[in-house]
Amino acid sequence: MAIQPIDLQTLFTQVEKVGKTQASQKEGVMIQQAIHSVTVQRRTDENIQSVNETQDTGRGTEEINDRNTRRHQGGEDEGSRDRGEGEEEKPKASVFQDPALGKYIDFTG
Repeated sequence: MAIQPIDLQTLFTQVEKVGKTQASQKEGVMIQQAIHSVTVQRRTDENIQSVNETQDTGRGTEEINDRNTRRHQGGEDEGSRDRGEGEEEKPKASVFQDPALGKYIDFTG
């Protein structure tokens, strides 16, 4: 199929419109990318400046501190309360503890 001169006349008049359309499509993609990057930057700035809510740790450290205070006060810990009164406690292994441990530093090494 050959191109007729009338077809060329029609194509040449439409070339300018096609060029403008393609240029606006390319600019549209660039504008969308710019808008997206601005939104991401704004969210990042908000996250940096906002006060974050802490995660729930349960009773983790409170329970440990509570056990330590009971032991120092002479109270029983939860482990001994959970055992029945009829059960005997296991004897603790005898461990030698040096009273001077950690108080003196030997530099003569």
